[in-house]
Amino acid sequence: MAFDTKAFRQALSQFATGVAVITARGPSDEAIGLTMSSFNSVSLDPPLVLFSVDRRAMSLEPMLAARGYAVNILSRSQEELANGFAKSLSDKWADVSHSLGHAEAPLLHGALAHFECEPYAHHDGGDHVVFIGRVVRFSARSGEEPLVFFRGTYRGLTSGDEVEPDWPPLLPS
Repeated sequence: MAFDTKAFRQALSQFATGVAVITARGPSDEAIGLTMSSFNSVSLDPPLVLFSVDRRAMSLEPMLAARGYAVNILSRSQEELANGFAKSLSDKWADVSHSLGHAEAPLLHGALAHFECEPYAHHDGGDHVVFIGRVVRFSARSGEEPLVFFRGTYRGLTSGDEVEPDWPPLLPS
């Protein structure tokens, strides 16, 4: 029986994720930006995060050469920004408000959180390269909902239905 990649992708879409734009400054001083939902925490000590980049992405080589990068967690009001950074060969930076962070990686204004990283490792991930970054600085703000990606569409959260989870377990101090 052949592996059905379309059905596999549809099954993966059942897992809701946040939406982030990974930004960096390339070796030719060009600004890089990619929209993705493959962001995750890895470790608290040292502080590590990960994301993955498709091997076909035009930004892959510049990302591998970057001195650092930023993970910009998008708010619900930044759907247009997510769409803009998801397109190849477009002027992704037109009218995008940002400041420069670690290693001159752009920090997108209005993001819910920024994680400024230095390269820690990258690994083979099949048709993707998995980047692990060591967080050197971070910031977060509250008051807005996150942009959520679920079943192939952007979503928000419904306020008022929050429930404290039983995990992760609290570790002894």
